[in-house]
Parts: sequence; C-alpha cells; structure tokens
Amino acid sequence: MHDDHPEQTTRDESTDSSVTAPLRERVERALRNVRDPDAGVDVFEAGLVDSITVDDGSVTVSASVAELDERTASGVTEAMLRGVRQVPGVDSATVEPVAPAADDLSGGVGAFDSVVAVASAKGGVGKSTVATGLACALAGDRSVGLFDADIHGPNVPGLLGVEGPVHSADDGSPLPVTCAGPDADLDVMSVGLMESGAPLAWRGAMAHDALTELYEETAWTADDTLVVDLPPGTGDVVLTTLQEVAVDGVVVVTTPFPSALEDTARSVELFRDNGVPVLGVVVNMAGFTCPSCGDSHELFPGEDPADRLDAPVLAEVPFSTDLQETPVPGAVATEFESLASDVAAAAAGAWDLDLPADAVDIRGDPPERRRARVREAFSALDPGEQFTLVSDRDPSPVREFLASLAETDSAAIEASVSRETPDDWLLTATHP
Repeated sequence: MHDDHPEQTTRDESTDSSVTAPLRERVERALRNVRDPDAGVDVFEAGLVDSITVDDGSVTVSASVAELDERTASGVTEAMLRGVRQVPGVDSATVEPVAPAADDLSGGVGAFDSVVAVASAKGGVGKSTVATGLACALAGDRSVGLFDADIHGPNVPGLLGVEGPVHSADDGSPLPVTCAGPDADLDVMSVGLMESGAPLAWRGAMAHDALTELYEETAWTADDTLVVDLPPGTGDVVLTTLQEVAVDGVVVVTTPFPSALEDTARSVELFRDNGVPVLGVVVNMAGFTCPSCGDSHELFPGEDPADRLDAPVLAEVPFSTDLQETPVPGAVATEFESLASDVAAAAAGAWDLDLPADAVDIRGDPPERRRARVREAFSALDPGEQFTLVSDRDPSPVREFLASLAETDSAAIEASVSRETPDDWLLTATHP
C-alpha cells in the first residue's frame, strides 16, 4: 500500500559531488529523490519531469502532473520544489505544471498522422511541381494538407491556381485555403497567399518566427497527411522545419544533371544526419519523348541517378507538357499516382525499428509495469549478455536502476542510449 504523500529522501551532504557537480546535474539528482506515490518510482521514471531550465542560480522545472489527482499533483509539486531549493547553488526555484506533450500537438502540424517533406538541393529542379502533384495524388484517398514552406519563393498557390486572403478562425488561428477537385479537396497554406506576390526580405530570425507560428497555429481541416514543400538547399527554413516539425520522411527531388546529383547526395546525407528518414528520390526531367517522331531522348546523359544516390529512386518523371498542367486534387497524372502510392508505403514504414527478438518494449506501459519488466528481463541475464530496452521516453535514468539490480556502480554498466524516432528511444546495456 502506497503512502499518500510523495516521499523525499534526505540528500547526503557529505558527498563531494553534491556541491561540486554542475548545477543541473545536482538538480536532477535531487529530483530523483522525489517519488510518485501512486507509481512507486521517482519522478523521472514516472515521466513527470517535462524539462529543467537552469539560468545561473534560477531553476525552473516543468512538471507533467495534469493527469494526477489534485492532491497527489500538489504533493508531488511541493516535494519537487523542496528538493530543488535544497540544492547548493540554487537561488530560486519554480515548478510549473504543464499539460501532457500529446495535448500540445492537438493543433497545427501536430494534427496530422503523417508529415512528408519534399526537398531539393537546388532550385529549378521541379520540387514544387512534385510537391503539389504528390499532395493532389494523396488527396484522392485521404485527408491532405499542403504547406508551402518556401517563404522566399512560394510557388504553390500559382501552381494550384488558388488565391488568398487567408482568413482566421474565432481564436485568431489562420485558416488554410481550400483547393477543390471534383471528388477531393486539399488544404493549402502559404505565405504566398498572404503577400500577393510581394517579395519577402525576411532574415533568419524573422523567417524562423513566421514559419514557427504558421506550423503551430494553422487550423487545418485535414488531419491525415501533410506535405511540406521546403525551400531549396539546407538553409534556415529547412533547419527550422526539422526542429519544429516531426517529419516522418523526406522526398528529395533532383534532375539527372551531374552537379545536381552531387548536391542531392549531400542533401540526402544531411537529412539522415538530422534523423529524418529519406523515403526516396524523384528524378525530374528524366527524359523527353519527341511529339513529332516519338523518339525518346535523355536530357542529361551520364551517370545513372540510382548509382549515384544512396537512396531508392521512387519515380523518374519525364519532361512533358502534360505534367505542366494545373494539378487537381484526386485527379492527377499516372506518374504522380504511382509516386503517391510509393511515398505512402515508405512513410508508413519509415520509423519501423529493427529490434532483436528479446528486446523489452515498455512503450505505453504504466510506470510500475515498466520497472517490473526491466527488473525481470535484466535479472534473468548472465554476465556479458546484452539487454535491449525500447521506450517512449528518454531511458537514461534506467542505467542507475540496472546498476542497482546488478549490485554495482552505474559506471560498471556499459550502456548506450539513442533516439531512434521522435517517439522511440533505445537503450542497450551489457550485464556486468
């Protein structure tokens, strides 16, 4: 039977590290002494610590206590506050209740089940054409939005034949413009709908703030798939998008021209370095069929894109006037129908984890069950055997728990932690 009040153990004042370790580390150590009375685990293992901000001697802890009953939430909050205030070097401390992270994603881009970005290393390769064609094709059998993030060259409204102004909802959130087809609709948001073609001279910080606001506040009616048309290159807007949006995968557009392939190979590497799955490459202007004689020609003879790029080629789109017509949601050329099918399949499996059969998957488990499963699996291992844990939160604190199970110091546990997807963490450790 649990005590109704959060338990806080007494800090050992005699340990040198309690006063010599960095302040953030000491704060974390103090918080690990605060326990969730319902779950019987510390506040980190219970997932109650959302973030810790340290500014000189001022400490702010964001605590996800909204799902606790009022009495327990109040007790845990007070215990965390007392613990932090006792840390040497802390001048002021605040514990701020926050809503669960999932609630924060109920609007904006968080409303979508899947987000697919379309990128290119260079301008002029047909990226926006592919993005609009892909979005219109996907709209044939699902609810789709198209976000034009190319703030310095917003071509999506012109390609789709839609215009502003952008209206706002009752709460002030910008509403997307609807591009209507005979049997399907497409939500569209673009700064091009707001500025009526006027050039935007936004510097990095301005572009970051404007884009972040649109990502967070646009009141989409679609909720299945969002296609994001990124600007060419790897500048501020692209990096902002990767920071602000949980992108499920990126489609990279290129031409077969040698220098374009070379730059595209570097872009593919950059996205992978930032933890974004590369779903594949679209090779635009891959060939041309003469309308008079019917002969086919390569526009850029040379290296096969499939040999140059370390990514699957999803489609090779010919240079054709048919593909230059205005795309219609739900009624597109066969090239884009096939592309949409391949992209949807690749995005659905982009975050699949390749796990060993004996991996312990505690995603979705309540705190008390997580601890029991870790204890059972790790205690059954022999020295030298590997332990693999999959979690939906940072499992770094588990290392200390493993050390306690092995009756050793945490330094004796060889462990590594990696974030495999935005929602999945992997811990591997060797039983000492």
